[in-house]
Amino acid sequence: AHARGGAGVAARAGGGFGGGAQQRGAAARQQGDAQAGAGTQTQAGAQTRAGAQAQTRAGAGECTACSALAMGELSADQEANLAFMAEEEKLALNLYSAFAAQYDARVFERIARSEARHLEAVRSLLEKYGIDDPTAGRAAGEFADTALQSMYDDLLALGAASPEDALGVGRTVELDDIAALDEALTGVTAEDVQHVLDNLRSASERHLAAFGG
Repeated sequence: AHARGGAGVAARAGGGFGGGAQQRGAAARQQGDAQAGAGTQTQAGAQTRAGAQAQTRAGAGECTACSALAMGELSADQEANLAFMAEEEKLALNLYSAFAAQYDARVFERIARSEARHLEAVRSLLEKYGIDDPTAGRAAGEFADTALQSMYDDLLALGAASPEDALGVGRTVELDDIAALDEALTGVTAEDVQHVLDNLRSASERHLAAFGG
C-alpha cells in the first residue's frame, strides 16, 4: 500500500484607488483627471482579472493544465492505479487533518490543505477518463481498499502517541508515496496524467523535507 502527499500555492489579487479632495477650476484639468482615473480603473480591473485567473489556476491544484493537455490511452492497470491513487491521497489528507487537530504544529494543517487539492486533481482525472472514484461518499478514515484501511488505522494510532511520532508517520507516507509514483509513472504516455503524477511526486519530496526527512 502506498500513500502520497503534495503541495499547493494560493494566489491573491487585489487593487486599490486613491484620489485628491481638491476642486479643479479648469474644464481641461477636470477632463484630464477623469481620463487618468478611467485609465487607473482599467488597469486595476485588468489586475483583478489577472489575479482571479491566477487564483483559479491555484485552486485547481496539480491539475491546472489538465484541460489543455491531451488525453491518452490508459491500460486497465493504469486505470486501476489512478483510482488507487485517489484513495492514497485521501489517506494522507485524513491522517494529516487528524494530526493537525491533535497537535499545535502548522505543518500538518498546511500539508493537509495541499493534500485536499491533490485529491481533487486526481478526482478530475478519474472523471475525465470515466473511471469510478473509490473515495466518493466515504467519510474521513474510511477506505474501499482493505489494505489501505489497515494502513490508515495503524498510522493514525502511531501518530497519536506524540508529535514526533506523527512527523515520523508523515515521513513514512511521503517516502512510500514517492516509490508508488515512480512505479505509477512507468509506461504512462497520456500528457494530462503525466502532468499530475509528476507534480504529485515533486510535492511529496517537498513534504518529506517539511516533515524532517
